[in-house]
Amino acid sequence: MIAHLSGTLLAQDTASAVVDVHGVGYEVHISSRTSNNLPPLGGSVALHIHTSVREDAITLYGFPDNAEKRLFLLLNTVSGVGPKLALAILSGLEPADLCTAISLKDMRRLTGLPGVGKKTAERLCMELVEKVRGFAPFPSTMPAASVLPISEGFAMQDAASALINLGYPQETAWQALRTVQRADPTAAAAMSVGDLLRSALRSLV
Repeated sequence: MIAHLSGTLLAQDTASAVVDVHGVGYEVHISSRTSNNLPPLGGSVALHIHTSVREDAITLYGFPDNAEKRLFLLLNTVSGVGPKLALAILSGLEPADLCTAISLKDMRRLTGLPGVGKKTAERLCMELVEKVRGFAPFPSTMPAASVLPISEGFAMQDAASALINLGYPQETAWQALRTVQRADPTAAAAMSVGDLLRSALRSLV
């Protein structure tokens, strides 16, 4: 099973690359973000690989690091998401940003991804919301206020998602919720999503 390729870039487009490894050219399917970051033709390239073996084909999928490969495999566990759509999703967002969008149930951001409609976005949130919270790139990129005890974290995250869906930037949404939390941490921990949302909106006026 091929897990990594290192060689010379022979050809590329937005969806694939051909990597020459000691005279053998391997076609690798990649996201458009990965394609944009490849060196010029003839340059050295190294990709982490997932090998898909089916009765009619052996297909290689390439990633710039192991974290993105893991996220690709995680996306493929979602109902209705295959390798092609998983690569399209990774083309639209950095892994850490994707984990944040899923954890916050940011439907507007998710449905803006190529090939992702409302039902697929809902499945991504429903099936992956717990899994992405433990995903390596996720904790370091989340706003500090969102790293909360589990009992209050869900309400805060849902309130943040609601603010984002209302059109507020992610950082503004979390700043408003931090304001509510700092004012009375005990009360904030007991608030419902609706109460948090109303309090946050008042702080934004």
